[in-house]
Amino acid sequence: MNTIAVLGPTHGSQFFLLSPNNLFPVKKLSCLPLKSLPTKPSKYVRLKAMTSPTCDEQTSHRKFEKLLPSPWTHRFHSVSVDVTEMDALRKEMDALNPKVKNMLMSSQGTNSTKKRVLMIYLLVNLGLAYHFEDEIYETLQESFQKIEEMMDGEDDLYTVSIIFWVFRRYGHNISSDVFKRFKMNTGSFKDSLTGDAKGMLSLYEAAHLRTRKDNILDEALMFTSSHLKSIAACGTCPPHLSMRIQSALILSQHWNMEILVPLEFIPFYEQEKDHDEMVLKFAKISLKFLQLQYLQELKIVTKWYNELGHASNLPPYYRDRIVENYFFVLSVFIEPQLSRARMMLTQFFTALQILDDTFDRYAFLPEAESLANSLKGWAPDHDMDKQPDYLKFVLDSTLNILEELEREVRKTEGSSYSFDATKDEVDKLVKANFDLAKWALVAHVPSFEEYMEVGEVEFTAYALLAGIFMTKGKIAKEAYEWLKVRPKLFQCLSIKGRLRNDIPVMRYKCDDMSRGNVTNAVTCYMKQYGVPVEEAIRELNKIVADADKTINEELLTTVDVERFVLKVAIDFARMITVTYNVDEGFTHPEGKIKDYMTSLFLDQIRL
Repeated sequence: MNTIAVLGPTHGSQFFLLSPNNLFPVKKLSCLPLKSLPTKPSKYVRLKAMTSPTCDEQTSHRKFEKLLPSPWTHRFHSVSVDVTEMDALRKEMDALNPKVKNMLMSSQGTNSTKKRVLMIYLLVNLGLAYHFEDEIYETLQESFQKIEEMMDGEDDLYTVSIIFWVFRRYGHNISSDVFKRFKMNTGSFKDSLTGDAKGMLSLYEAAHLRTRKDNILDEALMFTSSHLKSIAACGTCPPHLSMRIQSALILSQHWNMEILVPLEFIPFYEQEKDHDEMVLKFAKISLKFLQLQYLQELKIVTKWYNELGHASNLPPYYRDRIVENYFFVLSVFIEPQLSRARMMLTQFFTALQILDDTFDRYAFLPEAESLANSLKGWAPDHDMDKQPDYLKFVLDSTLNILEELEREVRKTEGSSYSFDATKDEVDKLVKANFDLAKWALVAHVPSFEEYMEVGEVEFTAYALLAGIFMTKGKIAKEAYEWLKVRPKLFQCLSIKGRLRNDIPVMRYKCDDMSRGNVTNAVTCYMKQYGVPVEEAIRELNKIVADADKTINEELLTTVDVERFVLKVAIDFARMITVTYNVDEGFTHPEGKIKDYMTSLFLDQIRL
């Protein structure tokens, strides 16, 4: 096994990651810049702000939510991973890979093509699709040319739904008219369909790939949602299928993080009578290998984070979420060979999160202005020496992280273009943070459109997308140029994130609202349209649903853009959905996010 040297932040220390593949030079790490919306009463404290020796003697009292440290931060410091076990798992995967590949690629003919598409669905669910990415794209490219022949006469709800789901997932614009065959003359779906539990579940999943033009999928989603609740509750289907239905009703697979899907599907598939033992074994080994590699990286990530010194240099206003940050990085980078990208992106996320928390939760306006000016100029501004020590630490820590990222990018790519493009997005983010801070100070509630213009940027989607491109490496300049013009696909991601973030703030009257910050999407919508809070929330949820449809549509119609860039877009949308599906899972991850992390990091799959 090779060793990855990881330079510590400002201390010059090194830690090491055992890599099952190659050398991946890794730097600092990151986190998610999402807002806060507690689900239980918050504890607030008033803290005397630190002042530097050169400051005038003054006492500053601030009201902020004191967030408890994450129980995950120190959990992986002493974790031990058996390197020989990982070597053995890799050898087993190398032996199984060509056999499963042969199963996917060998069959021919119309019926065999259907089987290949159905197998692709299985590979996606089992977390194996990334092993056969090129083969899958080749298969679907060829199969889509004869889609009409494939679907002709097919009246099995499960088969039609799965074929539709697979093609749309991989960017092929198969028509939703294929579901008209399941309707009666009255225009309603056939009652007999409700007796097919798997078919109903598959139709439900397919409906989540709807666009704004797919009225039949809107109807399908309503039809299946209501009936699946009854099917799961009545006890007529096998327990493992009932559990899968209940899980899907909480979060559909299309909007779920890819790495979470096999955690549930592998146990389900194992209980299916017709499961393939070889494919099942491959899925278990592949997942086990990933889990062990993630533990290796978590040991490094948490050590790096603790050496940053946040706990000893910052008041407890910031979100201590390094493991949670790493978890969300897995929404876009799951493959073993992307260790370097995961580490760099975690570093970048961390820098943005601390900035977000500082602007949003703690800094007085003069401090926020000095921080914004200093970041724009890449050096302390003329007022920074008068600022409290905590602010100097935030600036120093942020610049150290960004400068280290720049060095890594220059070393691996030979230029700093990707970093420079990312830095431009960070500059826009910092400006948006400062603009919102100014509004919050005077309790200004702008028009909904004015708020969204700033709030979409402040949500950090654009900066994070640039950071993802940068840390992945070798992404064409056109991707950054496309991001710069704010295409509809990326704009909808930002709209979705902004609104999904803001709605719980009003719903639970917590965090931002409790700190006196009244500037958010809900209050702006209420003021502009003169509606009560519940009506505003309903309308904003409609905007989110429309954004989801538009995201699906753009993924089908966008051309001349790298496949990876489009994949990042849907993965980012999934991350947003997982974060906010139940309350707000980043600031308060003790609910479903905790369950997901436990399943992924602690409950190792049994072989």
